[in-house]
Amino acid sequence: MAQTIPKTGAEVVARLKTDGVRWLNLWFVDVVGGLQQITVPAHAISERDFTAGIGKLDGSSIKGFKDINESDMNLMPDPQSYAVLPWYPDSDKTAKIMCGIFEGGFKPEAFSRDPRGVAVRAEKIASNAGYDTTYWGPELEFFVFDSVKITPHPSAARDSWGGAGFEIQSAEAPWGNNASGTSSIRFKEGYYPAPPQDTLADFRNDVCRILETSFGITVDAHHHEVATAGQCEIDMKFDTLLRMADKVQVYKNTVKMVAKRHGKVATFMPKPIFGDNASGMHVHQSLWTNGQSKMFDANDPYAELSQTAKYYIGGLLSHARSLAAITNPTTNSYKRLVPGYEAPVFIAWSKRNRSANVRIPMYEPGNAKAKRIEYRTPDTASNIYLVQSALLCAGLDGIKRKIDPGNPVDEDLYHTTADRRKQLGVGTLPGSLGEALDCLESDMDFLTADGVFTPDLLEKYVEIKRDEDGQNRMRPTPYEFYRYFDL
Repeated sequence: MAQTIPKTGAEVVARLKTDGVRWLNLWFVDVVGGLQQITVPAHAISERDFTAGIGKLDGSSIKGFKDINESDMNLMPDPQSYAVLPWYPDSDKTAKIMCGIFEGGFKPEAFSRDPRGVAVRAEKIASNAGYDTTYWGPELEFFVFDSVKITPHPSAARDSWGGAGFEIQSAEAPWGNNASGTSSIRFKEGYYPAPPQDTLADFRNDVCRILETSFGITVDAHHHEVATAGQCEIDMKFDTLLRMADKVQVYKNTVKMVAKRHGKVATFMPKPIFGDNASGMHVHQSLWTNGQSKMFDANDPYAELSQTAKYYIGGLLSHARSLAAITNPTTNSYKRLVPGYEAPVFIAWSKRNRSANVRIPMYEPGNAKAKRIEYRTPDTASNIYLVQSALLCAGLDGIKRKIDPGNPVDEDLYHTTADRRKQLGVGTLPGSLGEALDCLESDMDFLTADGVFTPDLLEKYVEIKRDEDGQNRMRPTPYEFYRYFDL
């Protein structure tokens, strides 16, 4: 199993020597959640670096960070995120450590747009509100393909005039040479098949083993997901907000690295396959004070929910449309948020009902420790630091303003009429990234009121996402050629 987690810079410096580490990867994330890395020799790391920072970052080269005239920034390593990476030989043994981003200068200050810094502020705001601990359990889904061919090459796609396309190969896919093979999985029939149909059981075993032995991450379960062609899910045990967000970075990187070792490619793109289920990231969350859950009330006849939990749900529902810009941040995200594929399109809450975007799991009635809220809207393309922080802000706003979530909806919302949904008071999530960004711009006070999100971060985030949306809207797609070429 993984060694004891260091708590101080001095302990990390000592571990670098005892572990025989030659290189240290300084990990951080950009505004949209992309994992970035700077590598330094282990012998160059000192105890002082954990308080003064490591001045190695050109912020003008990172999406959403700095202009060229203010580019010097510091990386502040977090001792508790240290781990030796399993990918390298002993001759080049390499470790990683997560870093916060600080402004350069004589008195380094936390950078307002650092997503990890947002998570730090979110935990502080929760503590100030009386909740000393918040627990989080995101469930990440992803696809593992044998290969993906993209034309033209992605680096040329922005300036491509002559056309573009993609081709997915998978031993499980019901198309191509495998259409009648023993491992073929029909559309929407990928949930829990045993090998040989499930061709990725060994792959997931490898990922789970590495998560546990190299990184100390406890895995609850893993399985094939609903879609064909290699959709998977691996569930981690819950943790606090910042620590879980860090674990998601490790999780994603490990999945991609193991896929490469198996000669495959992994993607957290929400909707890579037309006509089948997409990859979501249902986020379980709960509030705690002095070791006691604030979400549980044994006397509540519906779902054993406390009034605090109901107000929290009210906040999530009230801000669901603006949250979508953060929880579902790509144009591809809205190809997932359509009826018929288990994705939560409708704004409502319920116990057990997976057609509502807020669900109360009911696996363990009477167990206060298991009482939690599941927010089903997010997808795996999102920045987990921003997602969890935004959900917490929305929930705390619901508690502060005592927002009534309304009555729970236990009907299958996918099979109700628009009139029936109106009667039930059920709203709908945005239908596009542009619409979601409009909603965020008109409803962001709950994110900035307590300083968790800064206005400049949200402005830069919207600017980046508006450009993504615009670039996608300008380009013809293969389906448009199929649909309109003969007009």
